[in-house]
Amino acid sequence: MPFEPVAELSCDPRTVQIYEHGWQSWSPSGWYRPGDQPPRPTAPNHLVMAYRPEVNRPVEPLPPGVFQGEGLLAVADGDQVTVFAAATPDRVPTLRCEVRSDSVVITADGDVERRTGSYPDPNRALAEWASDFGARHGAVDTQVYGPGWCSWYAYWGKVTERDVMTDVRAIDDHELSVDLILLDEGYQSEIGDWLTTRDDFGSTVRLASDIRASGRRAGIWVAPFLVGAKSEVARRHPEWLVGDADAGHNWEQQQLILDVTHPGAAQHVTDVFTELCRQGYDHFKLDFIYAGAIEGRRHDQVDGIEAYRAGMSLIRDAVGENRILHGCGAPILPSVGLVDLMRVSPDTDPLVEPPSGDISQPGQHGARVTSRARDFLHGRFWANDPDCLIVRPEVQAREAWADHIERSPGLRLASDPIAALDDWGLARTRQLLTASSTDPVDA
Repeated sequence: MPFEPVAELSCDPRTVQIYEHGWQSWSPSGWYRPGDQPPRPTAPNHLVMAYRPEVNRPVEPLPPGVFQGEGLLAVADGDQVTVFAAATPDRVPTLRCEVRSDSVVITADGDVERRTGSYPDPNRALAEWASDFGARHGAVDTQVYGPGWCSWYAYWGKVTERDVMTDVRAIDDHELSVDLILLDEGYQSEIGDWLTTRDDFGSTVRLASDIRASGRRAGIWVAPFLVGAKSEVARRHPEWLVGDADAGHNWEQQQLILDVTHPGAAQHVTDVFTELCRQGYDHFKLDFIYAGAIEGRRHDQVDGIEAYRAGMSLIRDAVGENRILHGCGAPILPSVGLVDLMRVSPDTDPLVEPPSGDISQPGQHGARVTSRARDFLHGRFWANDPDCLIVRPEVQAREAWADHIERSPGLRLASDPIAALDDWGLARTRQLLTASSTDPVDA
C-alpha cells in the first residue's frame, strides 16, 4: 500500500522527540531528536534478518529528518505525547514521521490508531498504549520465571551433551540458583532437521532426562520457520517451502522458509514439537521466527503476518498451554497473545560494538539500547528477555553488562561456562540469578 497522510502536528523542532519502534526483536528502537540518524541496515543480509525487508528494500537510508516505526511511532513535544500505532496485531503498518520547520507530518501504509495525552515522561505514554493494546488483543498473563542457564554464549554452535551436563554439575557444585537449563543452537544436524542431531553432539533425549533428574526444567532452541538449503527437509519436501522468498544467508547456506499453510508442513511442525515434548522439554526458545512473516508464494493465499500467526498457533496447539513459548528474532506486534517470553533486543556479545556498526547485530551496545527502549512491554505483552548474563573475564565491559541485566525486570539466564568465571564473575552471577518480576515497568 502507498503511504497516506495520517496527521500533521505543530512542534518545536528544537525540543521534539520521535520514538521509532523496530519490526522484530533485533530491530533497533528508541527515542531520537530531529538531527539524529537512527540505526539503519548496513548490508542486504542485515535488512532481511533484522529489519522489515518488504518495507526497506532496497537498502537505502531514509532522508535526514525522516523517522520510521513498524506498527508504533510516537511524537513527544514538551509534555504532549501522541502515539500512532497499529489497530490489531495482524495488520501492522509502517509509519513515517517527517520533521519540518515547525511541524511533523505522519504518514502510514495502513490503518493507524492515535492517542494523545500529557506526560512528564514520554515512556509513560508508550506504557499506557501497551497496556491497552495488550488487554484488547489477548496478551498473556505475565508469570514469574525462575533463573536459568543457556548454552549459547558458553559453547556457541559447537555445544555437546557433555558440555551441558558439565555445567549442570558445576551449577550444583556452586549451589547456584538455576531452574532452567536451555540447550541453544548447535545440537541439530541441519537447520530445519530438528529431530536429528549433529554427529558429535550426543542425545537430546538423554540430555532432557538428565536435566530433569537434576531437578530442573529442560529447554531447547528451535528455529521452526527456517529451512536450510542443505537440510533433508529442503531436499525431500520442496513443496513445503514458501516460493519466491528467502530468510537470508546464515550457517553458510541460504535460509528458506517453511510454508505452514501447506498441510504437510503444518503436520511436520506439529510432529516436531510433539516429539520434543515427549522427550521432556517444556521451554521452547523459538528463534529467527521473523522468517514466518516474510511475504512470498504460499499454499494458501495469505499474507506473511497471517501465516506467521497460524504457524505460532500450530506450535502452541502442539505443546499445550502449560509449556513456555519464548520468542526471539520475532515480529513484535504480531506476536502479542502468542508467546510467554520475548527477546526484546539483538543478541549481546563479548564485544560492546558490532564490527559492522549496525546495532541490530550482536553486541552489548545495541542489546542495551533496544532492550531499555522496550522496557514498557514487560508485564503488558509478556515477560521481557533482555538476553543472557555473560561475565567471564574476556567479556568487554562486563561490569556494565551485568548492571544492565540487574536493571532489567525480565528473564535471567546466565550463559558462561561456570568453570571460566573468576571470583568476581561467579559472585555477580550468583547475585543476579533471581526470578523475574511480574510488575510492569513504569516510567
